[in-house]
Amino acid sequence: MGLKTSASQLVATARARIEEVETAELIAKVDDPDVVIVDIRDIRERQRGYIPGSVHAPRGMIEFWVDPDSPYFKPVFGQEGKRYVFHCASGWRSALTVATLQDMGFDAAHLREGFSPWEEHGGPVEIPEPRK
Repeated sequence: MGLKTSASQLVATARARIEEVETAELIAKVDDPDVVIVDIRDIRERQRGYIPGSVHAPRGMIEFWVDPDSPYFKPVFGQEGKRYVFHCASGWRSALTVATLQDMGFDAAHLREGFSPWEEHGGPVEIPEPRK
């Protein structure tokens, strides 16, 4: 049984219709109070380091967290005048997520290359305290 659409085709289709932010551009905005950086990686990925000030929103819950009519709505996603930039490790999951959010009417962009090259581009990284 072959797939009708491959995962890479889904990502390419999503990227063609969403806003992509370059790493250097987001590094320059990391302290901008009007930019909300949203990390959709798994908690285990985030424990290895994350962008300071970023919001953690697991990909499996994001549609419910941004929807004001959902019982799971998070107020961080209801802020007027904010620019939301989502990221994952490589830009694949965040592209799919932002395309879905765009379909919902939620305006967002994604970090094109993801978190993987962030530090080598000079981006700040915070390492969480080890869990006890």
